[in-house]
Amino acid sequence: MSKASNRKYPRRFVPARADMGDWKQIKPLFDRLMRQPIDTAAELEQWLLDASELGACLSEEGSARYVAMTCQTDDKAREKAHLHFVERIQPRCKPCWQKLRERYVASPARRKLPKDRYAVFDRSETNAVRLFRDENVPLQTQDEKLDQQHQKITGTMMVTWDGREMTLPQMSRFIQEPDRGVRQRAWELVVNRRLRDRAKLDAIFDRMVRLRQRIATNAGFGNFRDYQFKAYERFDYRPADCVAFHRSIEKLVVPVSRRIQQQRARTLGVSPLRPWDLSVDPENRPPLSPFRTSRQLQSLCSRIFTRIDPQLGRQFATMVRAGWLDLDSRKGKAPGGYQATFDESRHPFIFMNAVGLHRDVETLLHEGGHAFHALACRDEPLLSYRHTGMEMAEVASMGMELLAYDHLGLVYNGADLARARREQLEGIIWLFPWIATIDAFQHWLYTHPTHTHGQRTAQWLKLLSRFGGTEDWSGYEQARAAMWQRQLHLFSVPFYYVEYGIAQVGALQLWRNARADRRRALADYRRALALGGSRPLPELWEAAGLRFDFTEKTLRPLIDMVKADLAQLDG
Repeated sequence: MSKASNRKYPRRFVPARADMGDWKQIKPLFDRLMRQPIDTAAELEQWLLDASELGACLSEEGSARYVAMTCQTDDKAREKAHLHFVERIQPRCKPCWQKLRERYVASPARRKLPKDRYAVFDRSETNAVRLFRDENVPLQTQDEKLDQQHQKITGTMMVTWDGREMTLPQMSRFIQEPDRGVRQRAWELVVNRRLRDRAKLDAIFDRMVRLRQRIATNAGFGNFRDYQFKAYERFDYRPADCVAFHRSIEKLVVPVSRRIQQQRARTLGVSPLRPWDLSVDPENRPPLSPFRTSRQLQSLCSRIFTRIDPQLGRQFATMVRAGWLDLDSRKGKAPGGYQATFDESRHPFIFMNAVGLHRDVETLLHEGGHAFHALACRDEPLLSYRHTGMEMAEVASMGMELLAYDHLGLVYNGADLARARREQLEGIIWLFPWIATIDAFQHWLYTHPTHTHGQRTAQWLKLLSRFGGTEDWSGYEQARAAMWQRQLHLFSVPFYYVEYGIAQVGALQLWRNARADRRRALADYRRALALGGSRPLPELWEAAGLRFDFTEKTLRPLIDMVKADLAQLDG
C-alpha cells in the first residue's frame, strides 16, 4: 500500500519504492541504522533524521490501512491488510525501535546535541527506553486486535427505522425530534441494539483489562494507570492532579449542568425528565439541520475557517480538493470521528459520521483544528516533534470550536443562531462532568484490575450519581449500567480522555483572550501550533497565551464566563 515519495518531502534514506508493508524490505533499513556511525553530534543528528524518515514511512502505512479499515469495517480485504500490519509489521518493528532508542541513549554524542533543541526529544526517548519490555510486544498486539474486534462490532450496529436500515449515528436525528413519542422510540431502538452486544463488549473489555495489567506488571508498575501516565508522557501532572480536577468539576460544573437540566424539564413541560429528552430542543423545535450533504457541510465550515483566518480557509480548501476527508455516515463505517496524520506525505485526514445536524458542524470545526495543527508543523524535520501531547493537541481543536463561536452567523441567523450558540455553551458545561466520569472510572478500573462485572457496574453507577444529571432512568436500568460501552476511548485509547477536560480549560482561556484581542490571540494560537511537540507542555500553552493549570482557581472564572454568556442568551 506504500506510495512512492512525494515531491515536497522526498525519501532520502528509505528507497523510493520500498514497500512498508513488507518486512523483508523494512528490516534492512533498521539494520542500516544500527550500523550507521553516530560518534559526532553531526552524525547523530543525521541519524535521527534518517530514523524519523523511516518512522514516518511506517506510520503512514499503518495510518493508511487503519483509515481504510475504519471507513469500511465490513470489507474483508481492508480488514486483512490492517491486521497484517498490526500482527506482522508493528510487533517486529517495536524491538527494533527499542534497540535504536537504546543506541541513542548510550551514544556519547547525545550530550553534544543542542540542549534547547533536543531536550523534549531526549526526555521522551529516555522514558521509552525505561518502559519497554520485549514480553509486552505480543500483549500490545493482542490489545490492538481486541480493539479491532470492538470496532467491527460497533461499526456494524444497525437498526431498522420505518422500514429503512440506519446506522446508530444516523438515528441521532430522530432522538432530537419534537414528538416525544418518536424520540423515545428512536432512543429505545438504539439502546436496545447496543444491549444486544453488551456481553460481547464486556468480554472484550475484560480481556483488555487483564492484558493491560500484565503490560504494567511486566514494566515494573503496580497498576496500568501508573504505567499509562508514563507511556503518555504526562510529565507535567500526576494522577492526584486529575483526582483534584474531578473534585473541582463536581463543585463548580455539576450544579450548573443540573440547573440547565431542571430548566430544560420546565421548558419542555415534562416531569420527570427522561433520557430521550436530553438532546431535543427545549422549545420543541426540530433539530438544527444546517446541511443535507457532506459537500454542503464542507462549504459551511470553509466559510467559517476563512472568516477566522484566510490562510486557514485556503488550507481547508486544499484538503477538500485533495480528498482528505470522509464525512458521511454509512453502513459498515466505524463510529465516531478522528483526525489522522499521514506522516510521510505530512497531510491530515478527517474521518467522521455526519448526518446533517449542528453537532456535525462542531465536529468538523474540531477536527479541522487538529488538521491545521498537523499542517502548521509539517516542515518540522523530526517526526516526534510533528506530534504533541493531547493536552495541547486538543487545545488546537477545542480552541478552533470556540474561535468559530462568533462566526456561527455564517451558518445561522436569528433564533437559530442563538440556539446554536446555546447548544455549544451547554455542550461545554455537559462535557466537563462526562470527562470526570470517564476519567474517574478509568482510575478505578485499573487500580482494581481484578474487579467483577458487578463491581464494575456498581462503580459506574456511583460515578453517574456523582457527576450525572437529573434525568429519570426508571425501566431502563440496564441501559444506564452499560452506558460506558459507548465511549470508544475506553477500548481504543485507554486513559486518554482527561486531556479533553484539560484542553477545554486551555480553549476557554484562548476564547477569553480572543475576546480581548482577537488578532493577538489568533497569532499566539498559530505560533503555538507551529511548535508541534518541540517544547514542554507548559511552554506550548504559554506560547498560545495560556496558563497550564486546571485547578479550581483557573476553572472558576472560565465557568463563570460561560454562565454569563448563557445568561445573556436568555436575556
